[in-house]
Amino acid sequence: MIEIPSDLNPDLVPLAFLLGTWEGAGVSDFPGAEKCNFGQSVTFSHDGRDFLEYTSHAWVLDNDGNKVRPLESESGYWRIDKDRKVEIVMVRDQGIVEIWYGELADQKPQIDLVTDAVARTAASGPYSGGKRLYGYVKSDLMWVGEKATPEVPLRPYMSAHLKKVVTPEEVAEMARNLPDMPDDGIAFFR
Repeated sequence: MIEIPSDLNPDLVPLAFLLGTWEGAGVSDFPGAEKCNFGQSVTFSHDGRDFLEYTSHAWVLDNDGNKVRPLESESGYWRIDKDRKVEIVMVRDQGIVEIWYGELADQKPQIDLVTDAVARTAASGPYSGGKRLYGYVKSDLMWVGEKATPEVPLRPYMSAHLKKVVTPEEVAEMARNLPDMPDDGIAFFR
């Protein structure tokens, strides 16, 4: 269920499905880099202004699903206009700054993005651009990223399946909003 906070800037209502903290796992595979499974935590938050704040932290997982080491981190700001056009400013820990543009799909919570500008520090690895697809599917957030370098044409490199993290306060609020249960607790399921 998608909730729209009362203090959310009205311009951001189409992006409300992203709000919250999401955690899960995915796969990373790109020529010249280590192929691995990774864990990820993503947070989309707001402070009433006309953007969502975004942070993502990913880490390499071993075969048992334990954290091995950090993989990558990124943060940024997401905006949407009246025509459902999305723009993002993002900074990555590898020394990359990106401007992304895209569009929220019609009648479904899906965002297609492509880089418009990329700036790299001298310490960053080769990177010339990318594409991403984010989708809200059966209450989960899924995404796939593609990237290109001067040596490697655009191709998928990471994807993840994330589930929304529910805080104890949110669980208590959900419990308060449940309908009254019959005394035996079983009649509800009949």
